[in-house]
Amino acid sequence: VQLQASGGGLVQAGGSLRLSCAASGRTSGSYAMGWFRQAPGEEREFVAGISWSGGSTKYADSVKGRFTISRDNAKNTEYLQMNSLKPEDTAVYYCAARYGYVVTSGSSYGYWGQGTLVTVSS
Repeated sequence: VQLQASGGGLVQAGGSLRLSCAASGRTSGSYAMGWFRQAPGEEREFVAGISWSGGSTKYADSVKGRFTISRDNAKNTEYLQMNSLKPEDTAVYYCAARYGYVVTSGSSYGYWGQGTLVTVSS
C-alpha cells in the first residue's frame, strides 16, 4: 500500500483545513487508517484513527471535538477535517495504514505517507 497525503498549509488560529490521504497499490483487504503528527523537536504522536468500515474511530484527547476523521473506501481515501485550529497543532501530519483494527501506536502501522505540513499562526 502506498499512501499520499495532501492538504496541508498555512492557516490562522481558529481556521480549518482538510487533509486527504490517498491509498494505492495493494489496497484489497480490511485496513485501518490513521493520522499522526510530529512537531519540531517533539516525538510523533497519534492524532486519529478509523476502522475499515468507519464504524470505529479513535482520537487523541488534544483534538477531540475539533478534528474529524473519515474515509471513502470507494476512493481509497481517508480525510482529516481539522477545525478550530490552534498554534500547537502545527506539525507535519502523516497518514498511516495497517491491516486489522484501529490502534494508537505508530509502531503498529506498516504503511506511511510522506507527510504534509500544517502551520497554524497565532
